[in-house]
Amino acid sequence: MLETAGLDVFYAKNHVLKDVSIRLDEGEVVALIGSNAAGKTTTLRTLMGLKAQRSGEVRLSGQSIAGLSTVERVRRGLVLVPEGRQCFTRFTVLENLEMGAYHRSDRDRIGAEVDAVYALFPRLAERRKQLAGSMSGGEQQMLAIGRGLLSRPKCLLLDEPALGLAPIIVEEIEATIHKLAAQGMTILLAEQNAALALRLATRAYVLESGRISVSGASEDLTRDESVRRLYLGH
Repeated sequence: MLETAGLDVFYAKNHVLKDVSIRLDEGEVVALIGSNAAGKTTTLRTLMGLKAQRSGEVRLSGQSIAGLSTVERVRRGLVLVPEGRQCFTRFTVLENLEMGAYHRSDRDRIGAEVDAVYALFPRLAERRKQLAGSMSGGEQQMLAIGRGLLSRPKCLLLDEPALGLAPIIVEEIEATIHKLAAQGMTILLAEQNAALALRLATRAYVLESGRISVSGASEDLTRDESVRRLYLGH
């Protein structure tokens, strides 16, 4: 579904991604874990075309998308739920969800998909006319995921969905990701919370200083001594 090969990315003279190669099969949940500033967000921004790579390749469904605009990548089914949620704070919940479908021509199907998001997040249904900026961080995270789903993703990129949220809300987000995975959604999860990420994903890549240091099945990484020491607090 999604693959990178040898991605190199720079900010000015700073080499922030170094030969990054990852792969997601269709219907798979894969985690990208690492500390703050390891390069997780840069990886997702590069996948979306928001940051240009110096070298390397990005393929979606086997086709190169390296030269495509962000809008065209969204049209082809690659969708980012950004770190920090980035909701449209002066728009209502419903308007935010509809913004996720801005590029779509099948307007007659959007209402049913909004209802599906409400079924996934009943709290959003209760607040459909409320301004997004007046909601809690957890509710805004639900809204950001719902907005992403309205873009009809083939592959959903989630950037730090648990960041700054209360534990009870993290549990809700975790349950939602499990539901999406059970429905066959392909998900790349970038997350500092390694324990959460390894619970959700079947495989994971560890990113350290812009380079993949280790990768493998989540259950294997959970037992890996360096991963346990650096990311799981064991």
